Amino acid sequence: MESHGRDDAKGPVLHIVVVGFHHKKGCQVEFSYPPLMPDEGHDSNLLPEEWKYLPFLALPDGAHNYQEDTVYFHLPPLTADMKCVYGVSCYRQIEAKALKVRQADVTRETVQKSVCVLSRVPLYGLLQAKLQLITHAYFEEKDFSQISILKELYDHMNGSLRGSALEGSQVYLGLSPRDLILHFRHKVLILFKLILLEKKVLFYVSPVNRLVGALMTVLSLFPGMIEHGLVDSSHYRPKSSVSEDLSLVESISGAEEFVSVSVTDIANTTLELEVEETVQPAAESLSSGNSTEGDNHLLKPPSRTSPDSSESDWETLDPSVLEEGGAKEASEGKETGLEQLPDAFDSKPGTPITVQPQAAGGQGGVTQGLLSGLEEDQYGLPLPIFTKGYLCLPYMALQQHHLLSDVTVRGFVAGATNILFRQQRHLSDAIVEVEEARIQIQDPELRKILSLTTADLRFADYLVKHVTENRDDVFLDGTGWEGGDEWIRAQFTLYLHSLLSSALQQDNERLLADYGAPFIAAWKISHNYRVWYSNKHPAMTAITPGSVQNSERGKKIGNAMMTTSRSVVQTGKAVGQSVGGALTSAKSAMSSWFSTLAQPAAVTPPASPEPATEVKP
Repeated sequence: MESHGRDDAKGPVLHIVVVGFHHKKGCQVEFSYPPLMPDEGHDSNLLPEEWKYLPFLALPDGAHNYQEDTVYFHLPPLTADMKCVYGVSCYRQIEAKALKVRQADVTRETVQKSVCVLSRVPLYGLLQAKLQLITHAYFEEKDFSQISILKELYDHMNGSLRGSALEGSQVYLGLSPRDLILHFRHKVLILFKLILLEKKVLFYVSPVNRLVGALMTVLSLFPGMIEHGLVDSSHYRPKSSVSEDLSLVESISGAEEFVSVSVTDIANTTLELEVEETVQPAAESLSSGNSTEGDNHLLKPPSRTSPDSSESDWETLDPSVLEEGGAKEASEGKETGLEQLPDAFDSKPGTPITVQPQAAGGQGGVTQGLLSGLEEDQYGLPLPIFTKGYLCLPYMALQQHHLLSDVTVRGFVAGATNILFRQQRHLSDAIVEVEEARIQIQDPELRKILSLTTADLRFADYLVKHVTENRDDVFLDGTGWEGGDEWIRAQFTLYLHSLLSSALQQDNERLLADYGAPFIAAWKISHNYRVWYSNKHPAMTAITPGSVQNSERGKKIGNAMMTTSRSVVQTGKAVGQSVGGALTSAKSAMSSWFSTLAQPAAVTPPASPEPATEVKP
């Protein structure tokens, strides 16, 4: 487990907290163990200033519309030697008349409370599974003064999680890329590239468990991101008072926009990608890359207001417009001024300035990044996206609205359920409406940069085909390798490896065309690419540039991973090994294939490529 300083001896769980809704005081902390404030008791309502939004995150806006819900949220560190604090909250409500012991301050017909775990480790699904059981038992007591079960939860979690490694089988519990692709289909790749550009991305849907599930599943597609890439993702400054936040919101939108809107189930949604035709210069949309790295976190928010602009559909992503390949995409780059953007970093990059030391633990090991400060693998992953003022807030409370326009926040991937966030479109580069599987992009230049190339569409088709088809090679109690969650993450790892290798090719237009020359140019001025490029990662020499689906390497590694995974899992079954352990062993074995099988090969497109399908189902 990664170290977070002097508090390690206390275990991975920092606090167990109960947040309730008071009819006069609103959301407030009712219990904490150990106390949130060292000099206060367990029943104190006081909070550290850095965690002033905790009650509103744990008891989400519009929670009264649901019998129960689950929230993932991030809190900023309290001290310099701490990192991001990962919060998981289980909300429930019960009729007041059902209580065995009804306290005097219970004046409403229902009682609403959340039980939260504040942890140093991003084990969202694992913490949720344990927390849901305890929350249910706590409510079944029908006497909220019975807090012994919460203290036992604290001791149990710290005992069972102490010394646990951040492994995929634990970290990814409850996050299903398969369901994500079934819902978003080709647009998952657009989301992936959008986050690589470090744009302001807002996810929107209710209830919160669907919101945080979709957002964190997208992040799980980035190798090592959840395990090691979020430690600096919550470094924000609270406003001086919550009342200031509310007064600002009221002045913008009016009280009627505070109401959370319940939404229906995911079924029968229309998959369409809307692009708001807001006129915005390309230079403004890429302003984050035109500043020096030192002042990158002090960018000013866009000054434009939210126009009543027309929207056009962008759901087909017709591959015919991309068939001309690199030449056309290069010309598009010139039209948008992107041919000058690499100069913001280095027009003729030479040998990277620093050689990142290899991990001592072999292929699967990680080591401290010299520049990123993150725990990195031998390929320099996870990319340092959520650093230097780029936030990851799986759920954002209404009281945090000011962060959307905070000059110290250069970007974010955040989730919201309140309609106010969706209506303030000018504060985000893209709004992901999870219910409709729709991505709204305000800037037409950004839309052009994110247009999927023919190679991208072929890769997306490959994913969708394997996820949607019924496979005969099913194992692991009905879960197949091809088209399964681990397989999908492996494909995105291959995609990112190949993308990084291709970006290092300065003058090969054909390779760059696989991912889009405008996209490559925009990505090269992002903070995460600059930091990654500034280190030399020796393992990258084994990676062949070019589209995964167009290369023999992709086919070889894909077949090898499938064979390796199946044999490891079958062996695990034979000796009684757990499914989680088998998958972990498979993941470690697959890691070695990246180097042993990645022999340099010419990038040769297939003689008759399969036509890419439309994004519309």
